[in-house]
Amino acid sequence: MSDAFFFGYGSLVNRRTHDFPEAHPARVSGWRRAWRHSPLRDVSFLTVVPSPGAVIDGLIAAVPGADWTALDERERAYHRHPVTRAVAHPVGRDIEVAIYAIPGVDQAVPSAAHPVLLSYVDVVVQGFLTEFGEAGVRHFFETTDGWEVPILDDRAAPRYRRAQSLSGAERDMVDDGLATVGAGIVRL
Repeated sequence: MSDAFFFGYGSLVNRRTHDFPEAHPARVSGWRRAWRHSPLRDVSFLTVVPSPGAVIDGLIAAVPGADWTALDERERAYHRHPVTRAVAHPVGRDIEVAIYAIPGVDQAVPSAAHPVLLSYVDVVVQGFLTEFGEAGVRHFFETTDGWEVPILDDRAAPRYRRAQSLSGAERDMVDDGLATVGAGIVRL
């Protein structure tokens, strides 16, 4: 019997946002990150979309007792997809891996009414920096579509419930990455 794992590609890369055991850096093929809005949430988040030939980094982590209930609740705007054969990972035993994606029919382009929160971007970039270093942060920005979306600067009063404190260097890395991709920051 294989153990159950999930592949996180956004905030789940940041281990400070969860307590899932046995987490490992990993890579999935055939998917690309994109900013999307779901009618089940007020703001926009990352999702993945099928993309032949694409490769993104992330974190896999064991789902305790293969009980998906808590993770499904956290990811309630998403559906789970099996990606076992598409994931390169360092785990030395058979595992089954799933990835969460907003269903295509439920995806909408982010808007001023449903922006991306800067506090969410901060958490994601902090996770990629910790797991993959500066090169991993650059790869995150390069392998994510939709940077033309409005990004609401909520750093002073974070709206993202898993917001983390960032060092000055981490904030600079986020700001530099956003400038590189031409993201538009909306001030509160």
